[in-house]
Amino acid sequence: MSDPRPPSSNPDTAQQFEPTASPGASPSQALARNTLRAPAPGLLAVTSRSLETNHRITQGYIQLAHELQALLDPDYRPGGTSRVLCNWFALAPHASLEVGKGMLGAHLARSIIDAAQGEPAQSVQHALVRCGVSGQGLLAAEKMADTLRWFGLSYDVAASLGTLVSAANLESLLDLRTLWITTWRFVRLLHAAPGTTPLDKAEAVARTLEQLLLEGNMAIFGDIGGAARAYLDWRKSSGGHEVRSAMVVERFSLKDSNPDEARRAWAYALAHVKDSPLPADFASALPGVSGHSLVVAAFALFEDSRRAASASERDALIAFANNYLAWREQHDTVQPAFTPPAPREGEVSRPSLMLAMTPTLRLPLGAVAWELSDYTATLKDRDRNFLTSKPTEYNWALFEDRWPAILDAFQVGYRHREGLWTMPQPLIQSQDLVEVA
Repeated sequence: MSDPRPPSSNPDTAQQFEPTASPGASPSQALARNTLRAPAPGLLAVTSRSLETNHRITQGYIQLAHELQALLDPDYRPGGTSRVLCNWFALAPHASLEVGKGMLGAHLARSIIDAAQGEPAQSVQHALVRCGVSGQGLLAAEKMADTLRWFGLSYDVAASLGTLVSAANLESLLDLRTLWITTWRFVRLLHAAPGTTPLDKAEAVARTLEQLLLEGNMAIFGDIGGAARAYLDWRKSSGGHEVRSAMVVERFSLKDSNPDEARRAWAYALAHVKDSPLPADFASALPGVSGHSLVVAAFALFEDSRRAASASERDALIAFANNYLAWREQHDTVQPAFTPPAPREGEVSRPSLMLAMTPTLRLPLGAVAWELSDYTATLKDRDRNFLTSKPTEYNWALFEDRWPAILDAFQVGYRHREGLWTMPQPLIQSQDLVEVA
């Protein structure tokens, strides 16, 4: 599709949508923030703070995964594989890297927007390539951006929004229903976004995704990662191999844990560890038990697994412990990042953004990948409407949609457990990593 406007005009600094910014904002004020640095991939050379933080978190997960697996499997050595079911932290680096890819997509989007302030792109591909988008990410971003152009968006705005799904499951976009519903949702977000110009609005969408992912990533690492580090330190000071599960629930504590609650959760797990599938609705099964008490119980179950009578019992105990950790992670810790109590200034709706992103979600797990489109293909059609594809009927921002999907992803990882120990390579190389609280 050719652009009828002359190359010298910048369509994104003209008002194309009704502004939702505060009265008095002007295009000139927006332009003052960004100037063209260079129409080249060098724009990506300066990585954002969020990418640095994600790098540090992913490395922290890898370290904890090694330490905990050595506890569960004395024969395990970093760089090898384990005969024992993986602990939660072996899954976490893969998920954290995908979060980093989402942050990278947002960073690329803002690079495209920055470049467009001084030199509008002549095509979608021009906008993407000059800011460093390449490989499989280029294919996904270009497919999305080309479809967005049908909604009247300029090359730069369409390309910037396209990069937000550059880490997506490209195959999911081959379903035209998914492609059109996803692009339509992004266009709606753009219309509702704060800002004076289309570029301002696109930047608000990218900024929202980056902040959402950063907040969630840091919250999980600080909470679950911090609990694991505290447990390993406590265990070392308590005699190491002499530690028993009963000692854990009685003596180890976290900020909001309670020994009686932890004991209830531990006893419940031991009573139901042979169930198939394992229980997963802990709000109903363990009312009044806090998430941190579940975490304490998880560490007790790890200790039980070390003395299990059989490999199947050992793995079942580890899987139950992983579910407790994942419940705390998803039900309590990360949920505020998806659905904050009040809208954040300068952002679009986070649940609406995740609704748009959800159909394309995928999680590489070593040699295999879990994909939401594959998962939803096994489920009933929620709205019984052929015109809407199954993946578009789910929203990752909602715990009730996210939780069963995560448990399904765990099962995929467990079936290919050896590949999980091929830890993901970092997205960026940095000599100056920021500290993560």
